[in-house]
Amino acid sequence: MRELLLQLEGLLFLADPRIRVESVQDDGEVIRVGVRCRTTGAGCPGCGTWSERVHGSYLRFPADLPVAGRRVMLRLRVRRFTCEVVSCGRRTFVEQVAGLTRRHSQRTERMRSVLAEVGLALAGRAGARLADVVGARVSRNTVLRLVDALPEPQPAVPRVVGVDEYAMRKGRVYGTVLVDVETGRPVDLLPDREAGTVAAWLAERPGIEVVCRDRASFFAEGARAGAPTAVQVADRFHLWRNLGEAAERCVSRHRSCLRATFAEPVPEKAPAPAESESPWPTGHRFADRTRAKHATVHALLAAGHSRRSIQRQLGMTYRTVQQLADAARPEDLFHGQWQNRRTKLDDFKAHLHVRWAEGCTNAWTLWEEIRTHGYTGGYGAVRAYLQPFRTSPTAPAARPPSPRTVTGWILTHPDTLPEGDGLKLKSVVAGCPELDALTGHVRTFGQMLTQLQGDQLPEWIKAVRADDLPSLHAFVNGLERDLAAVTAGLTLPWSSGVVEGHVNRIKMIKRQMYGRAGFDLLRKRVLLAS
Repeated sequence: MRELLLQLEGLLFLADPRIRVESVQDDGEVIRVGVRCRTTGAGCPGCGTWSERVHGSYLRFPADLPVAGRRVMLRLRVRRFTCEVVSCGRRTFVEQVAGLTRRHSQRTERMRSVLAEVGLALAGRAGARLADVVGARVSRNTVLRLVDALPEPQPAVPRVVGVDEYAMRKGRVYGTVLVDVETGRPVDLLPDREAGTVAAWLAERPGIEVVCRDRASFFAEGARAGAPTAVQVADRFHLWRNLGEAAERCVSRHRSCLRATFAEPVPEKAPAPAESESPWPTGHRFADRTRAKHATVHALLAAGHSRRSIQRQLGMTYRTVQQLADAARPEDLFHGQWQNRRTKLDDFKAHLHVRWAEGCTNAWTLWEEIRTHGYTGGYGAVRAYLQPFRTSPTAPAARPPSPRTVTGWILTHPDTLPEGDGLKLKSVVAGCPELDALTGHVRTFGQMLTQLQGDQLPEWIKAVRADDLPSLHAFVNGLERDLAAVTAGLTLPWSSGVVEGHVNRIKMIKRQMYGRAGFDLLRKRVLLAS
């Protein structure tokens, strides 16, 4: 038995010389392990003096990591020692096993760390459910408390930092997230997006050389004040999105050109009605279903299947299969409501067709005419018979594309634009010189952006100024106000794309914690679980 307990010491406590396993009990639900300390004394947590004078002892029952889905409970005998230093404020103190216990804790240190990691990944409610599955019962509030008790993260100072905002309460409360662009890991979260807060954070870290940001004024001011020697880089994604918004406004100003290019065709003249060659309707669900069944049955017969086999495959009665198989044509099966019964109007249909072809399309006039020839039916039958003749076929109307659709064509690279959309774009720019110039400017800017040709930006701005494109001029004005950062964004390889990914991650974490996502708890989950 002693050898078994020694093996258990090695497995559970890695043969720690300070711990001795005395007993093991298993009741089918909880494994209880009796443990005590081997040391002769302990250091006072107040003054640090070593003491071997035992004042008393008692039992503690900290929960340990589960084994095979069953809970593990330690039956730990701890001793209370007397501090012999008169000036120390502690008269007695309880021994703690480093790495295993702490004061007032109901769990071992490794159990706390595992539950904290679960909380970092899943938050409270989901973390509590997962812990219960593996055999560690804990409430959602306890999981969040363990996360909140983790030490404050101390990330290294980055060389290239990305800055962006995130919403604590969309439209009202915003914060700032800072990310190390080189490693892709978050560095810090700030409770607001004020320029002074960002400047103070940057000033405390003089090693920052590059600041990647969007074109928000408060981030630009904060970067200039907090890191005046750092290079500011405007994010290329935001530049392209701003250009797309300006291009859409420009296209919207030329809606008339789109309507002129995609004008609706003139409806064709309705042809004269012709006599129906077959009394059996096409497009009627019952007629088409009968034709489909007839074709299926005869196809299976031609393939060599018996009628019984066809009955089993199609789920029909044998009598139905027999009727379909015996009919040479599906029209032979149309009886009753499908029968072409004669009406009072049949003898006068030819006259109606001739008069309709001559241009007489008034149902009342035609009814009076056939009455003189012996028709005894009512006017309603004539009107119902002529009604389908009035639906004149027209060529499909080409609806002009929306400004957003045309803008999408302009923003898409010509090599990846579908052929049909490319032809439509050519017809649009052929009829509008302004949109033709807009397309050229957008594609030139896209080439500068993808190939990092920021040195060509002044020439591009000059070319845009020469054309009558007010919406694009407003975009250029914004570029000139932040020209240095925009030029760096179109020249250097740095970008804020990794920051956008962490903003989306923050949104997910906030939704996991709902109303419990306070700033301190959110900051630890973002920084420690990355």
